[in-house]
Amino acid sequence: MLRRNATFLVISALTLAAAVAVWVLRGMGAVQHALAATWDLILTVLPSILGGLLLSAALRQLVPPGALARWMGAESGLRGLLVATAAGMVMPGGPVAAFPVVLVLAQAGADRGALIAFVLAWSLNGFQRIVVWELPILGPDFALLRLICGLPLPILAGLFARWLPIRWTPADAPGMQPRHETKP
Repeated sequence: MLRRNATFLVISALTLAAAVAVWVLRGMGAVQHALAATWDLILTVLPSILGGLLLSAALRQLVPPGALARWMGAESGLRGLLVATAAGMVMPGGPVAAFPVVLVLAQAGADRGALIAFVLAWSLNGFQRIVVWELPILGPDFALLRLICGLPLPILAGLFARWLPIRWTPADAPGMQPRHETKP
């Protein structure tokens, strides 16, 4: 129980300490302003969090365990890393959408190398990052150069993850247990 909530407890303690510091140094008005800003941020982020969790829950019900083993499992070789890299590049949204999908992929048979390739491709070469940020701000030449330089990295990281003797399964994730089939 404590391990599951350790992050929450640490963040809560830091938040309380910061609130006390703001109150002592700036007064109650500053604390109220911080609470109002927090509420605005919650209202902005909450739809993405709910959408990501709903997406992962739906995928968890639609994709049976072991279904992706052929495409992204340990025996899939380089093809599995390429599939995971392509899937990561087209995955929209932020971490609240991508990381629950990673758990679903793992439960459906993707191995750790494919999962690392997916996460790295999503974070480094994501289509939304290129279109929304790089092209308009840095221009097409730099965006293309950065994309070409970044393309092999998820595949190399996936190969390295398969080589490392670190084991991970979805059941190791906090709050995750293997899925049990239920009849409707």
